[in-house]
Amino acid sequence: MPLSAAQQTIANCEKRMIVVCAGRRFGKTFLSRHLLARAARFPRQNVVYLAPSYRMAKGILWRPLVEKLQSLNWAKKINQSELSITLVNGSVISLKGAENFDSLRGLGITYLVLDEVADMSPEVWGTIRPTLSDTGGRALFIGTPKGMNHFKDLFDMSLTNDQWASFSFTTLDGGNVPEDEVLAAQQDLSAKVFSQEYLATFENFSGVIMGDFGEHNIKPVDKPAAQERLIVGMDFNVTPGCAVIGRQTKLGLEIFDELYIENTNTNEMILEIRNRYPTQPIVCFPDPAGVQRKTSANGNTDIKILEMAGWDVRYHRAHPLVKDRINAANSLFHLRDDGTTKFKVDPGCKHLIKCLRNWTYKEGTMVPNKDGNDHMVDAVSYAIEFLYPITVRRSAPEPQRWGHNIR
Repeated sequence: MPLSAAQQTIANCEKRMIVVCAGRRFGKTFLSRHLLARAARFPRQNVVYLAPSYRMAKGILWRPLVEKLQSLNWAKKINQSELSITLVNGSVISLKGAENFDSLRGLGITYLVLDEVADMSPEVWGTIRPTLSDTGGRALFIGTPKGMNHFKDLFDMSLTNDQWASFSFTTLDGGNVPEDEVLAAQQDLSAKVFSQEYLATFENFSGVIMGDFGEHNIKPVDKPAAQERLIVGMDFNVTPGCAVIGRQTKLGLEIFDELYIENTNTNEMILEIRNRYPTQPIVCFPDPAGVQRKTSANGNTDIKILEMAGWDVRYHRAHPLVKDRINAANSLFHLRDDGTTKFKVDPGCKHLIKCLRNWTYKEGTMVPNKDGNDHMVDAVSYAIEFLYPITVRRSAPEPQRWGHNIR
């Protein structure tokens, strides 16, 4: 299982607790897989991989881990329902989600990987730390920063505790992303978002959340032609029901209309949009929670109602992280060096403009306020994150060869 130079530096570290702050596509998952297998090569080890959710753990690591262990004849028993693999030497590798971290008490873990630790509750480590005590177990904390939250506190532990070590590597250090792609991202993203996501720096995002939104984004936008396809972002609420209406262009996204209706429901929102735009085809990007949620009294879920209206409805099966929506939106709002921006909103969209200007974090935290400004921002950011997610292309597939012999 060959590693990059940066990954090998981490693998060679002999400290008990290792914190790795890394840019996107550094190869965090590949490194985690390598270290999990290395720890399990000794007999009767209890090795655990922990992601922010069970679903993420399964989606990130389960299949490639199973396939590789099977190909090497390391796996003795595979438990799909529990996401655990018993090896021929008696060691067990388990994948778990941090959303139910209380269930991790008393496991007796010999090696632990906490992946994307910045997206976990700060209580997780306090709960799971005793599971390493009787085994003398070790831990790897790895992820991309998320402001100045508890991940920063873990990263700073090495300053005062000689059992801890911290490493920081950029996306380029991982060797999986070409330099021209990183340079292109630097042009597209706001300075803070680029530094956090690609340079792996801890940035302070306190204050106004949509800090890259400004007067450069507020420009007159033409109304649509009779058969022009419309983009609708929608947040399901009774009070208020919120939607933004616009178009996707070669440059980005333009918003020319909004709905902000008190005491309403999804059927009424659809009717109002159709009254305004009776002939245009509609692509809607709603809150994914509408798969279960019902705001209308007809027994159908909100998303089902949109589909029954004949709209093209697009949404993530898993609810996107608020952080990802915020970063994607700020990157679209960003004023680039050449004076252009990928986002325009018509001055007549007064509710949306007000909310983008005034939505803030709770003082001293990275937790957005639920103060009413969030609903319109949610509506536009569901569309933005789906259409313009912050992603990084790989230059080549990650290597899949394993070099350790189990014993």
